[in-house]
Amino acid sequence: MNEPERDQIFLEGMIFYGYHGVHAEEQRLGQRFVIDLHADCGLRAAGQSDDPAQTVSYSDLYRLTREIVEGPPRQLIEAVAESIAAAILDRFAPIERVVVTVRKPEAPIKGSVLASAGVTIVRRREA
Repeated sequence: MNEPERDQIFLEGMIFYGYHGVHAEEQRLGQRFVIDLHADCGLRAAGQSDDPAQTVSYSDLYRLTREIVEGPPRQLIEAVAESIAAAILDRFAPIERVVVTVRKPEAPIKGSVLASAGVTIVRRREA
């Protein structure tokens, strides 16, 4: 695994049930989505002080991600990832960059055998 360029908070393998997809069946029946999140932010002050106020709560990041994935349907997982990234950068000032991966396990691709299909996006706080 590559070492991050900055300190990171990460949550990997979050599984939620949502209703996203281009096909009507996906939006009607729903499916599982697996989300990985890596958020770059300075963690030195939190590490030195042992003060929760000096960091970003991974519980809050989890809840925000769940709200979006379990929220209103979108056609594209790109839109799900973009919504997660935008909300994180909007709500958590210490986070400078976020990497969001959204996977559809067993994606409904006719004739396919694959573990998952998905997207990864990288967004930075605009100066």
